Amino acid sequence: MVAYGDNVKIFCGNSNKEFAETICKELGLPMGQGVVKTFADGEASVTLEETVRGADVFLIQSTCKPVNDHLMELLVMIDACRRASAGRITAVIPYFGYARQDRKAKSRDPISAKLVANMITVAGADRVLTMDLHANQIQGFFDIPLDHLLGAPSFVDYYLGKFPEEQFNHDEFVVVSPDVGSVARARNFAQKVHMGLAIVDKRRQKANECEVMNVIGDVKGKTCILYDDMVDTAGSLCNAAKALVEVGGAKEVYACATHGVLSGPAYDRLEASVIKEMLFLNTIPQVGNTASGKIKFLDVAPVFARAIEHIHGSTSIADLF
Repeated sequence: MVAYGDNVKIFCGNSNKEFAETICKELGLPMGQGVVKTFADGEASVTLEETVRGADVFLIQSTCKPVNDHLMELLVMIDACRRASAGRITAVIPYFGYARQDRKAKSRDPISAKLVANMITVAGADRVLTMDLHANQIQGFFDIPLDHLLGAPSFVDYYLGKFPEEQFNHDEFVVVSPDVGSVARARNFAQKVHMGLAIVDKRRQKANECEVMNVIGDVKGKTCILYDDMVDTAGSLCNAAKALVEVGGAKEVYACATHGVLSGPAYDRLEASVIKEMLFLNTIPQVGNTASGKIKFLDVAPVFARAIEHIHGSTSIADLF
């Protein structure tokens, strides 16, 4: 049963227009006519140039850098649609910024992920569609329905195609969590690709001493696949890859992560690292120099397009996992 007839409208902000255009192409729908711009003083301005009254509206906007600008654009787009009497508003956020601030790590810390969830809800969104939140509990920060897509199936398809099952021994491959906090995510991925699991553990033995990298699990002579949800400056990931080779004796290292934030020295670090191939999903637009071919992006716009079809048709999205 379709809740809002055939009246589907898709709009996007300035964070990832190419991603939104691919979604529209997959759905066979035109991009909604609207203008998202910035005034001279930096204020976000949104003008909808077509009616959305009673429509099932999907607003596509990653809250990637500049995070605050893109977040404000999303909030203003939601408000504009609500005041124009949209039937339902779904915020499609491929990459959810502020997700790392999901708890009080020390006294007087904010929980910014909850604050952003409140802002999106109060602005007027009826539901949220996102992928691979940094912390699963953020799903509970929203008082509206949230559909949480997973990036793992895309990586599973890629690696099972890259290393066909009939051509390799599973005992020669291992999935590696780059830190203790990502173990559950890596374990789930390892089960899907039928590989073993290892963990890189870093700890400071004494105050003022350098961190020591330990490898938990057998990686000697094996091909390792580092798996994480996001890469920001790439320091931890590159150090983990180095430890796998120098401490664990790994044969070679591949790496994949859903969100390529890639701030500061990230590109240079990845280029200089022992990582043979770095794989991301295109939830954040590609920036910087990736001409070397070491960094690759998989397109998950078709996954979001299918999810939008299911949401609009009020059907389960479980088959996307």
